[in-house]
Amino acid sequence: MDYENKPDGYYDNIRHEMIKYLPEDPKTIIDIGCGNGAFASVLKERTSAEVWGIEYMDSEAQLAKEKLDKVFSGKCEDYLDELPDQYFDVIYFNDVLEHLVDPYMVLDKVKSKLTIDGVLISSIPNVRYHNTFKRVLVNKDWKYEDFGVMDRTHLRFFTEKSILRMYEELGYSIVVHEGINMSKSIKPYLYNILVLFTQLDIRYPQYATVATYKK
Repeated sequence: MDYENKPDGYYDNIRHEMIKYLPEDPKTIIDIGCGNGAFASVLKERTSAEVWGIEYMDSEAQLAKEKLDKVFSGKCEDYLDELPDQYFDVIYFNDVLEHLVDPYMVLDKVKSKLTIDGVLISSIPNVRYHNTFKRVLVNKDWKYEDFGVMDRTHLRFFTEKSILRMYEELGYSIVVHEGINMSKSIKPYLYNILVLFTQLDIRYPQYATVATYKK
């Protein structure tokens, strides 16, 4: 996977739209796929929580180590068993699960890492986003790009419905599941005229999900 040649800013993106899902007064947070720690360090400043990270790219992980309390460098799958059980009030996966060979296994394993009232928060691209939808349906094409919904490093593709199903089949309870970063284009509405506005999910390039797990 070509993670070394990502566009500038790929690893230091502060996902401001994902901060709103952060619960009040968490004591422990882990950002899986933390990049250089830019987003996680904002969480740390806002909450004074103990913040950990896992980052695949070692060069970025080394930068994150300067900002966070503990950082693992490498594949997140390699460290899941090392994470303490019932320890994290918040586990973030910001546009990470789609890069994994088996996101179902990862989500299943991290259930035991949440505290009793802990939440898992994710952002996952929506393959039905109108630009992708048009490319497949009208242009009959499936073209990978350097970033975005069709990032060439994505191994899994999701829709609003399949994200929800994945969490529910793994035993999670959904707190929030909603589209984010809505397109400003009029095209999704024009496409929806023909289907009586039943396909409004195509307005969103990503879906944010907040979930809990109770045994």
